[in-house]
Amino acid sequence: MEIKAKSWCWQKKGEPTDLILKEKEIREIGDNEVLIQNNVIGLNPVDWKLIERGHPAWKSDSVPGVDGMGVILKVGRNMTHLRIGSRVCYHTDLSKDGSFSTHTIVSGHALMHVPDKLSDTAAASFPCPSLTAWQALQKIPNIAGKKVLVSGAGGSVGYFLTQLLLEANARVYVTASKKHQTEFLKMGVIQAIDYKDNNWKETIKNHLNGNSFDAIIDTVSGEHATGMASLLGYYGHLVAIQDRVEQSPLPAFTTCISVHEVALGAFHKYGSPQQIVELMQQGELLLNKIASGTLRIRDNKIETFDNLAKHLAEMKANNIQTKYLIKVS
Repeated sequence: MEIKAKSWCWQKKGEPTDLILKEKEIREIGDNEVLIQNNVIGLNPVDWKLIERGHPAWKSDSVPGVDGMGVILKVGRNMTHLRIGSRVCYHTDLSKDGSFSTHTIVSGHALMHVPDKLSDTAAASFPCPSLTAWQALQKIPNIAGKKVLVSGAGGSVGYFLTQLLLEANARVYVTASKKHQTEFLKMGVIQAIDYKDNNWKETIKNHLNGNSFDAIIDTVSGEHATGMASLLGYYGHLVAIQDRVEQSPLPAFTTCISVHEVALGAFHKYGSPQQIVELMQQGELLLNKIASGTLRIRDNKIETFDNLAKHLAEMKANNIQTKYLIKVS
């Protein structure tokens, strides 16, 4: 079955608008792969960052895009447990052609089945931000009752992570823009602080009344995470989602904090088969919670496939807490 897919192709380091839309012949799938006909594509900050910086495995006409949702069109010889026509969502291996196409080849072991009650758009919004949030949560042991700060909670990752923390009975504090604070307080967050306030750290210290955080999860940058280490107490946990903290930000033999990094995309290369299975199973559990209304995802903004490059450029320029999506069909 020869398929020529419409694909947004990368040519060089640059802007989303440098992508070129062209037809690209889909290769034969491997024994452990599946071919997905995409319905909706999820856009993420990592997409424009990779377009800007490039990827070691990319060459001219590589296809970016980490998140997608669609139906299984073809299965490899070893993927007999998967059915053609099943609705699935996925996160791609960054070293291979990704989701910015009408069709994408994905590992058959790295798929999540979409519940019947969940919309295509909700499923496409899910993989990168929600699985990243779940991985960040796993870095903190015995989370119930602990004081946790989510820095930059208004974005897709922070929004989902805050809900997971509350579900786990953590005592949650967030930094977020003023327009999101009322919603977070209604969720059960103890305090929501405007990160644009230059004195927000002092405000939150006063609210803690001499105590410290057991954990801080930062969604901004490694440098930003480093700047919050002093808010952690003895044996606290500092989790960096964007970038990483290269070295311990505090003197040795003081509060003895643990520093963690999160890199969802690394599971394709470094995750064991069992870890990948468990991650996909956990993803399906979370998808069912979204379908039932137990968990929520960010509001979205949808564009057509032919406007993908412009939509991603708009996302990069605006940096707003809205999920950008592309409807393929």
